[in-house]
Amino acid sequence: MRIPALAPLTLLAIPAAHAQEQPDPARLKASVEKLVGFGTRHTLSVTDHPTRGIGAARRWFATELSRIGEACGGCIETANLARTFTNDRAPNGVEVVDVLGFQPGRNAKRVVIVMGHIDSRVTDPMNATSDAPGANDDASGVALVLEAARILSKEKFDATIVYAALSGEEQGLFGGQLLAETAKERGWTVSAVLNNDIVGNTIGQSGARVADRVRVFSEGIRQVESLDDQFARRAEGGEDDGPSRALAKAADDVAGKLSGGLDVVLVRRPDRFGRGGDHTPFLKLGYPAVRFTVGVENYDAQHQDLRTEGGRVYGDTVDRMDFGYLAKVTAINVATIRRLASAPAAPASVTIGGALASDTSVKWEPVPGASRYRVHWRRADAQDWQRHVDVTGSETVLKDVIVDDNFVGVSALAAGGSESLVTFGGRARH
Repeated sequence: MRIPALAPLTLLAIPAAHAQEQPDPARLKASVEKLVGFGTRHTLSVTDHPTRGIGAARRWFATELSRIGEACGGCIETANLARTFTNDRAPNGVEVVDVLGFQPGRNAKRVVIVMGHIDSRVTDPMNATSDAPGANDDASGVALVLEAARILSKEKFDATIVYAALSGEEQGLFGGQLLAETAKERGWTVSAVLNNDIVGNTIGQSGARVADRVRVFSEGIRQVESLDDQFARRAEGGEDDGPSRALAKAADDVAGKLSGGLDVVLVRRPDRFGRGGDHTPFLKLGYPAVRFTVGVENYDAQHQDLRTEGGRVYGDTVDRMDFGYLAKVTAINVATIRRLASAPAAPASVTIGGALASDTSVKWEPVPGASRYRVHWRRADAQDWQRHVDVTGSETVLKDVIVDDNFVGVSALAAGGSESLVTFGGRARH
């Protein structure tokens, strides 16, 4: 279907009252309960039933996005993105539909994407008829997307925000592939992809409660880098500073400034051990993408038939969730989107020099809309940026900063101070 043409809007200041608005646990719970109420949202389930199956769930999500858009004077336009996919979990082919909401920014082609997957499943991935509540996996992520839209729709941004409920995750990451390939085909500049998948529980498999942190998974060396590029990144020491890792660090920085929020645990893997999610197709195309997932998982509540065996209860049901916790994960997403959508794009490249010298020279490509730039550096044994200086122009010299002993990166700043991701500095490529 048609993706809406995104007309530029005038960038306005964020109203202070809206900037402080907090996600509502009650509203998040209501959204999860509504999604669970569709019985199953399996990708191969019925699409034409009014109250059951993935079709009804997708229509409900689109209606909710439209209501949010109407409340802000039409600031969000909804669209369906569809394609037929076939694999061993969809042997007869299945039409996968992503439901999208577009909140146009001043720059129609630059996007920040926040997403969750709307489909669910039970033990047998081919069982499209049994009840599959999918409360935490991943009604939690879809509810988060709606709450983020409700809050952020009251504001204006430089980048376009895309709110996405993806289908087909459990059958083969189909929805993520569809949206990532569409971004490539349409020539979008993707500043960030925030994938929220299993973000609403605090009781783990052992019964222990973990309610003080959320994991953010990210790649360091980019999947799309050639072998020569990987060797160069290793030689420069940039294994921990690819765009997706920079995005994870930005989320961590934002979370640290939220009162009463969660600790972001930066897991230095693209996803959980041996597993994947809808951000994976974006990584394959070179886009900065991360996955948010709870601090501890309960595997009895993932991909399980609803049953009780030997006193153990199985199933992904609403009663296992913690909506106060989900609200805190939502708050991190909202604040991260707000920062990156308000900022210019990150510099496309940063080069440094200074071999056999006591100073480090830094150059970068100018960024449209940037009012100035922030040059970061840190000692080579540190993971987080330690010092910075703000400059205009597209080059500077860091006096008495020895290049052998320090890492350097550059971000772009908006006039209001919002900061892009940090682009790691390396040698000039010819």
